[in-house]
Amino acid sequence: MKVYYDDEVDALYLKLGDGSPDGAIEISEGINLDTTSEDKIVGIEILNASKKMDLKTILTYKLEIKKDLITQKSA
Repeated sequence: MKVYYDDEVDALYLKLGDGSPDGAIEISEGINLDTTSEDKIVGIEILNASKKMDLKTILTYKLEIKKDLITQKSA
């Protein structure tokens, strides 16, 4: 994941993968999910970001993953 912030327009973009978006779904005013033609989410755009979240949080994060999600079972 890559995080981009443009302070001139107060927009935050979370790039979730290498795919190119084919469309966008607005889930709330100024919050859009970029999707592929296969309905995979490849990005999240947040307009007026400083009004919607504490921007300091984009510099720190905690990642919690359930072990069974990353462990492959062999047949």
